[in-house]
Amino acid sequence: MVDAFQILSLDGGGIKGIFSAAVLTHLEEDLNLDIMEHFDLITGTSTGGIIAIGLGMGMRPWEILRFYVDKGPEIFANGLMTSLRRLWRKKHTPNGLENALKECFGDTLLGACRKRLVIPSYNIGEDDVYLFKTPHHERLTRDYKVPVWKVAMATSAAPTYFPSFRNVDHIRLVDGGVWANNPAMVGIVEAVSILKVPLESIRVFSLGTTSEVKGRSKRLDHGGLLQWAFEAVDVIMRGQSIGANTQAMHLIGPENVLRLDPKVPDGLFALDRIKEEELRSKAAHESRHIAPFFKDKFTGHIADKFKPFHQA
Repeated sequence: MVDAFQILSLDGGGIKGIFSAAVLTHLEEDLNLDIMEHFDLITGTSTGGIIAIGLGMGMRPWEILRFYVDKGPEIFANGLMTSLRRLWRKKHTPNGLENALKECFGDTLLGACRKRLVIPSYNIGEDDVYLFKTPHHERLTRDYKVPVWKVAMATSAAPTYFPSFRNVDHIRLVDGGVWANNPAMVGIVEAVSILKVPLESIRVFSLGTTSEVKGRSKRLDHGGLLQWAFEAVDVIMRGQSIGANTQAMHLIGPENVLRLDPKVPDGLFALDRIKEEELRSKAAHESRHIAPFFKDKFTGHIADKFKPFHQA
């Protein structure tokens, strides 16, 4: 039997990270386990990247959940002026998020993580993808020197919400969700291409942040810039997410991919709208149903201790 290699993939979604962190918290409590013992690699985009970093630093899901609940109002200070300003400027200042991340992680470097991490961002200056990686291969000699709060800022710099992040070698970095909001394929590619893991060994737990049920207007069938202005981003990100999940299932088999991204009514949640009780309630409901499948697919494997090639 081929040894398993298990990947935890965490979608973006802003404050909806409350849902993801709460799901992981319930799984730990219901199954009486440390969820990180069962994963060899974690990949996360935007809010999923923040959760991935927290897990990689040894935080438990309940601690990450508490971070979101306590710091969410500081990160997303909403009001009429911020909504209006978004028409021509980013909606939020980055100060609240930066202060919260520095308070949580301090100056700890990426190389201090206890798990292999791959965190997507995007370089708008060079029009190229940008991946932050722990030193899990000998050729990965730069990212491990970067403080994790900077990695978190870079992966979560969502266009129109936050400005680009330029505090890593002056590169213009924005949210990894512009190309990998569902980073499941990022994790699979890393496992196969860098770590030389055979496809038949890979299992993926892909955790979303809920997905809105939307009806697409027929005006889009023949629409121009005006008709697509408020739909394009959502359609593109939704299409990317579905495509990544479908590709993952084709590559490693549907039996080796467990995806949780429940559908919710349109407008119920938003990237920066804090609805703690509703998100936690949804997480409690969904985790209750998925726990037996998670136990069956993932808890039989204990990940080897991560040994970095370079020390922070």
